[in-house]
Amino acid sequence: MIALLTRDLRLAVRAGGGFGLGLAFFLIVTVLVPFGVGPETGLLSRIAPGVLWIGALLACLLSLDRIFALDWEDGSLDLLATAPLPMEGIVSIKALAHWLTTGLPLVLAAPVLGVLLSLPLEGYLWVLVSLAAGTPALSVIGTFGAALTVGLKRGGLLLSLLVLPLYVPTLIFGAEVARRGAEGLAVQTPLLMLAGISAGVIALLPFASAAVLRINLR
Repeated sequence: MIALLTRDLRLAVRAGGGFGLGLAFFLIVTVLVPFGVGPETGLLSRIAPGVLWIGALLACLLSLDRIFALDWEDGSLDLLATAPLPMEGIVSIKALAHWLTTGLPLVLAAPVLGVLLSLPLEGYLWVLVSLAAGTPALSVIGTFGAALTVGLKRGGLLLSLLVLPLYVPTLIFGAEVARRGAEGLAVQTPLLMLAGISAGVIALLPFASAAVLRINLR
């Protein structure tokens, strides 16, 4: 499992789907928003939690189509299917590799980019907490979408259309945690919902992704 994780991390970086691409997109979104809505500090501070969450969500989409595409193209996916490691374990490793190369850098960069959006001081911790709790769900859901579209030509657009509706609950509760934290309100309810979504998809979706891959490999 460690060897597979190391291999996927190296492939993600070499294929251009590593942390640099996601961070660059995240930075661009954060920089452009003040130009679009104006430099008013009060307005920016109110929308900062939602903007950071939307930017992180869209940045996660950039590398989803590469999760299984490279293995499909060179035949490695067929070899992995016959390996002693169950397909569910392979899918989980793929999702973990995506989170380490995309989700984790976004989590660490969000408080820094919050400065550009005049994020209130109370909101930095909760933006970090909400993204740390929610981005694993984005990676696991994205892995499921990648499994559905593996082998399809130009499947990137279809992948985005399939995954974005599934991302909505995570976005709603994640942004709500960050917003309430920035305003000094209680965050327990949306935080528990966000953690529940992440725990649920991590527990269930690898089995669905593995089943879809087995069907595609027939």
